[in-house]
Amino acid sequence: MLNLLENLNPEQLAAVTLPDQSALILAGAGSGKTRVLTTRIAWLIQTGNVSPNGVLAVTFTNKAAREMLTRISAMLPISTRGMWVGTFHGLCNRLLRAHYRDAGLPQLFQILDSQDQHAAVKRVLKALSVDEDRFPAREAQYFINAEKEEGRRARDVEIGDEIARRYAEIYAAYDEQCQREGVVDFAELLLRTFELLSRNEVLREHYRNRFRHILVDEFQDTNRLQYRWLKLLAGPKNIMFAVGDDDQSIYRFRGAHVGNMAEFERDFRVENVIRLEQNYRSHAHILAAANALIAHNKKRLGKNLWTSAGQGEPVRIYEAQSDGYEASWLAEEVQALKRGGLRLADIGVLYRSNAQSRIIEHALFSNGIPYRVYGGLRFFERMEIKHALAYLRLVANPDDDGAFLRVANFPARGIGARSLEALQDAAKAGDASLYKAASGLSGKSGAALAAFLRLIESLKAETQGLLLPETVEVMLERSGLVAYYKGERDGADRVENLSELVNAASAFVNEGEEHDLPGFLAHAALESGENQAAEGADALQLMTVHSAKGLEFHAVFITGLEEGLFPHEQSVLEDDGLEEERRLMYVAITRARTRLYLSFAQTRMLHGQTRYNVASRFLDELPEEAVKRLTPRPGHAKFDDVAWAPAKSYKTKTPGHGFRIGQSVLHPKFGQGVIVNAEGSGTDARLQINFGKQGMKWLALEYAKLTAA
Repeated sequence: MLNLLENLNPEQLAAVTLPDQSALILAGAGSGKTRVLTTRIAWLIQTGNVSPNGVLAVTFTNKAAREMLTRISAMLPISTRGMWVGTFHGLCNRLLRAHYRDAGLPQLFQILDSQDQHAAVKRVLKALSVDEDRFPAREAQYFINAEKEEGRRARDVEIGDEIARRYAEIYAAYDEQCQREGVVDFAELLLRTFELLSRNEVLREHYRNRFRHILVDEFQDTNRLQYRWLKLLAGPKNIMFAVGDDDQSIYRFRGAHVGNMAEFERDFRVENVIRLEQNYRSHAHILAAANALIAHNKKRLGKNLWTSAGQGEPVRIYEAQSDGYEASWLAEEVQALKRGGLRLADIGVLYRSNAQSRIIEHALFSNGIPYRVYGGLRFFERMEIKHALAYLRLVANPDDDGAFLRVANFPARGIGARSLEALQDAAKAGDASLYKAASGLSGKSGAALAAFLRLIESLKAETQGLLLPETVEVMLERSGLVAYYKGERDGADRVENLSELVNAASAFVNEGEEHDLPGFLAHAALESGENQAAEGADALQLMTVHSAKGLEFHAVFITGLEEGLFPHEQSVLEDDGLEEERRLMYVAITRARTRLYLSFAQTRMLHGQTRYNVASRFLDELPEEAVKRLTPRPGHAKFDDVAWAPAKSYKTKTPGHGFRIGQSVLHPKFGQGVIVNAEGSGTDARLQINFGKQGMKWLALEYAKLTAA
């Protein structure tokens, strides 16, 4: 027999060889949780505790499921074809295929992806004659999925107002349509399986007897219905083996409920809570930073990561004068790491919001550093940015047919595919551009096209003589793009990206010689097409912190560590919001193996305006002995390596009382802050100061007792 237990540390060994009772494994970042989970399955099979067909193992991605099966195959000379190892949705699909009649489904039922579901919801709205301006299809789709993930059918929806009543009607009609057409969406897979097992005792007992051992990966990411599904499947004699890390629960926006871990401990009377705390990824200084940070969260089960790999390099903290300087510094550090022998692919650059990538991409482009945006698109390749640029292209040149086709009906204005085909035929016959040919069409489509032409003409007139950033702002407002994405349930990121386009225009004006719109459009085209890393080529990895979950790099840069950005300003308004932001920061820190860089900027362009920032509270929560400051901190003598670069001059109001906007000050009650605005003079002067954790405050200068920091 293969010795499966070789090279396991004591905690891993205890987890793998647990007796037949439910257990919770708190697996810290880099502690070998996948190894423990797969070795546990192999050990159960090898020791005769269970047959390969008697194991049910659940994870969250198909990739993770394939990796588990591959590892089990490498450990045991068995076929894994009959094993039930997969995602919640994959396993539910398998069960429903086997029992389609009991589930009330046709044998060859089809699964709707998100786009298919959206189209199905739109058909329901049309059939019900629902006004989509009041009840957008995306909102209805989100409502339906959210209710299903809570285990509620349309009849169970809580009706608090007329809007909820209408959405419940849409939900009911959608369910009827799906049943009639023999299709299910992703949320339906889980809910339909849960309902089937709830009402069919024979079937429920069959699967309880078959799957005596149920193992769950990434348990902290389960939502309420997934946990109810697991409880239903696990009868009194079943053994649950849940592996997860409450400190890495960062998907609340997807429905994940971190409280499931504490509930699991109570519901299954867990006697064995094993903490995997030995980290095999990061050096000690990085782990010290992660441990100190997450200790500020009160709602956690608790553990402390450690390593035998040595202290390693201290965590470097860099304070830049502006977001532009932050990006330039990052590019220089990346080049230095590459000269030191590190591959670009082993370096990760993380940010809280997608919109932050634009200025970083510009610095990398300018320095000839190839990069790849992981799990997303480069800034100028994002759909909403391409739409915005298409409007700008039409302002600069109305005869641009490609731009015309992209936005003539976006946002929707009644110009359908047939209308555009007729227009293209007319343009070809008259050897004219689409824009010129549009004025010749009549009827309903002609009227809609005429309205679009008027929009472009008014944009040209309104932006005449404006500075480039103002031109972009006018276009975003008048085109309806911002309003459209604000109406989308998941449109916040796209709105941020559109705001960042204004910043891109401002930066272009400041840096370039050609300040006009055509020059900016050429710049955007070059940055989107050039320096693209070829598939498989060595390239720097850029991504949001959410996208970084599950990855690791030799060197990690976490940028934009400012109050309001990371932690996000919305987090302080939401229950558990700040704790989830801290968990997100914990995930970011623990991606680093040997080097970790944290950076923030005193000023950052936001919506075309300069914003004065306070450093993120997360930086104050790190242990001084584990960090190395690359720039001086007010009131502290400790700094190393890099002195301030000469500052770019920027305009500030000078109130005439010795203080200036952007200056750091100290207040006896609120502590350190940054002056962001001023009004009045003499004894009537008031200053608006961002005190970070204490918030934004207006203070009368006469009584404020402020001193320069």
